[in-house]
Amino acid sequence: MLTITQEIHDAIVAHARADHPDEACGIVAGPEGSGRPERFIPMLNAARSPTFYEFDSTDLLKLYRDLDDRDEEPVIVYHSHTATEAYPSRTDITYANEPGAHYVLVSTAEEFQFRSFRIVDGVVTEEDVQVVASGA
Repeated sequence: MLTITQEIHDAIVAHARADHPDEACGIVAGPEGSGRPERFIPMLNAARSPTFYEFDSTDLLKLYRDLDDRDEEPVIVYHSHTATEAYPSRTDITYANEPGAHYVLVSTAEEFQFRSFRIVDGVVTEEDVQVVASGA
């Protein structure tokens, strides 16, 4: 199960809506080994596409250096789908390279969705999302 604060949930949703009709993407970092999503880090979709997202390689390098300096790791890797349901595409599954992360997908299509998945070795498993009060 993914437990996430209302504040981080709302930040992810706001980013997805702001970047629509392009896909939004980013991560939520947390202390290494804690599994706690604490620091919201929106990223630029270098592909600037409504059907695909890509982290800029320079931004990604800076991000991982920053995470190392802070003893953090990606707890959530998120992106939006602008015209389809919030379920990992074949491309999403292929590029899922953080086996310990929760993969959050937000659909900004007609029916809003916020869903979380684990993706390990190409296997997708949906998990429940619990939104708790900020500061809880």
